[in-house]
Amino acid sequence: MADELKLNKPWLVAVWPGMGHVAVNAGYYLMAKLGMHLVAEFAPRELFDLEHVDVSNGLIRQGRLPRSRFFVGRDPNWKHDIVLFIGEAQPPQGKYTFCQRLLEYAKSMGIERVFTFASMATQMHPEHDSRVFAAATDNDSLAELKRLELELLNDGQIGGLNGVLLGVAADCDLRGACLLGEIPHIFAQFPFPKAALGVLEAFTTLAGIELDFSELREQADIVEQKLGELLAQVEVAMQQQGLGAEEPVEESFKPIEEERLSPADKRQVEQLFEQAQQDRSKAYELKRELDRLGVFAEYEDRFLDLFKPKEQS
Repeated sequence: MADELKLNKPWLVAVWPGMGHVAVNAGYYLMAKLGMHLVAEFAPRELFDLEHVDVSNGLIRQGRLPRSRFFVGRDPNWKHDIVLFIGEAQPPQGKYTFCQRLLEYAKSMGIERVFTFASMATQMHPEHDSRVFAAATDNDSLAELKRLELELLNDGQIGGLNGVLLGVAADCDLRGACLLGEIPHIFAQFPFPKAALGVLEAFTTLAGIELDFSELREQADIVEQKLGELLAQVEVAMQQQGLGAEEPVEESFKPIEEERLSPADKRQVEQLFEQAQQDRSKAYELKRELDRLGVFAEYEDRFLDLFKPKEQS
């Protein structure tokens, strides 16, 4: 499949699930707004293992291994075509081997640069702007990041495949960078779209791509308001209980258990799927609704099927 693709100076963006849903949220937004389509599935099955099986109405269902897929966005007005890699999970072992194989395939597509998206948890207040931290594999890329006035990571580590992939890229003489969106550590398990927005603004500036961020900004504003209100309630509760500012409060925030969709919710989801099938740019509105309902994992394969070329649908 890679040999059949004729790409214009392509750049690779690789994302995996992580804190604040920063990377995957940014990846899905790119996919929807750039009109990407699925081109290949990357399947080093021996590096993964089943961690659980699903149970539905008392019946055990066969589990499946995490999937990893390549999507491509092309436009004659762009300086570079964009190849997006979305992995559902990171392999528990063999991360270096995984990254070697991923980049071998990417190089066969003519990839010139590699980017990973990630998050950086700090003491930031949810109402503050998210800074974008960055690190590069080479001096030229570092100079670009400095011109954007991003927060450079002078020391430390980048964990998981977000870092390992760039280390392998450097070994392969591929230019690369990691863009990390700032999230409030106390809400690290909550989606924080403001950080995804910051990462995408930095990336699209580097790539010379214009992107409509209106939906992501709207989502970021809503989450900012809700988390700000929640933080204020926590601070009041801490004062009433005599807890110090350094007392851990993360355990107070647990994801709401998934509820069965109401008939109205199901109709809304189906309507959004139909709209996204006709216009991929509306896919992010669908994803946002699935996230709000807490059922994106249940619909993820169907959602990604929207981005298959029409002849494969």
